[in-house]
Amino acid sequence: MPIWKRNLLVCWFGLFVAGIGMSQIAPVLPLYIQHLGVHNSSSIAQLSGIAFGVTYIISAIFSPIWGHIADKYGRKPMILRASLGMALVIGCMGFAPNVYVLIGLRLLQGAITGYSTACTALIATQTDKEHAGYALGTLSTGNIAGSLLGPIIGGLIEENLGFQPVFFITGALLLIAFILTALFVKESYVRQNKKADNLKKIWESVPEKNLTIILLVTFFVLTLGLYSIEPIVTVYVTQLTKGTAHVALLAGLAFSASGLANIIAAPRLGKLSDKIGAHKVIIFALVVAGIIYIPQAFVKNPWQLIGLRFLLGLAMAGLNPSVNTLVKKITPDSLTGGVFGFTMSAGYLGVFGGSVIGGQVAGHLGIQYVFFITSTLLLINAIWVYFKVYRVICLKEKSPI
Repeated sequence: MPIWKRNLLVCWFGLFVAGIGMSQIAPVLPLYIQHLGVHNSSSIAQLSGIAFGVTYIISAIFSPIWGHIADKYGRKPMILRASLGMALVIGCMGFAPNVYVLIGLRLLQGAITGYSTACTALIATQTDKEHAGYALGTLSTGNIAGSLLGPIIGGLIEENLGFQPVFFITGALLLIAFILTALFVKESYVRQNKKADNLKKIWESVPEKNLTIILLVTFFVLTLGLYSIEPIVTVYVTQLTKGTAHVALLAGLAFSASGLANIIAAPRLGKLSDKIGAHKVIIFALVVAGIIYIPQAFVKNPWQLIGLRFLLGLAMAGLNPSVNTLVKKITPDSLTGGVFGFTMSAGYLGVFGGSVIGGQVAGHLGIQYVFFITSTLLLINAIWVYFKVYRVICLKEKSPI
């Protein structure tokens, strides 16, 4: 097996588990906080929001920093650091004596992030150009699938085994990812001895700043769109079922449908981007995703919602790998980790922003408006990408627009 494929398999498993580790606490968090001694419903809601959101906010801050360190010392050491650190921290959450220790551990989890950044930079720099889109497309399914399936997995573990095993099992899986990385991941890397630059100097060294900013915003918008339904999916399914049984199961299916579709489509669309160009896949996927959001506001039953969420996942699957492929194309290898760190920060902010905006819009305007606003954002982003990315790249390639 080629080295890049072996690296890809190990990193995919690690990203899948890391995605679970970041998101599995969502369905059990209020119950766990109550288990830790907080019984006031208002306090539980407030503390749950803080405990869930703090990890993503801190991750957004630290991701570029760890990405820059990966550029200087190598991506494999950063993968090992992050996987071992997350294994220990998430495992310790099962022993939290009170909610404040739990929040502190969630904050620490965000601070030791960098796993996704290092894995993406490793695959981007160690994979040949002909297979870059396919490799990055396959890699993207790991984190997305883990993030989307994490709440369901966490809920199932809690229901059958209790609160603490949620954290112990996730920590054990991350420890396995650490061991697999140590044994099987190979990196051809020459350590840089020059003095490390700060993030501001790294950004000043980026050759295509305008295009990079557009790609970062695009990554933020697509992640925001993917997670905007997270806080409202159960409520929406409850409305659609009119109080019938199996609401939790149908809500779980609606939530995970896009993740399943992403797993199926991302490698294929990544391979397609290798053939026809990532900029073409991005513009097509943005338009299709923006359109698919609209009928979700008018569904009459949960199965229609599940079907549309699956179609949405197929479209969104083309965005993540294509954005990463373009980032790789316009970024020197010496800056790849730092720039992918900024990309991951945009993604973490999108997860947090999507969860917050989805809940706020649904509460003030109604659930249907979550889909309308998300669709509008994606279509506006598509127009921006068309004029600032698609046309520019087509002109550079001297291709007909």
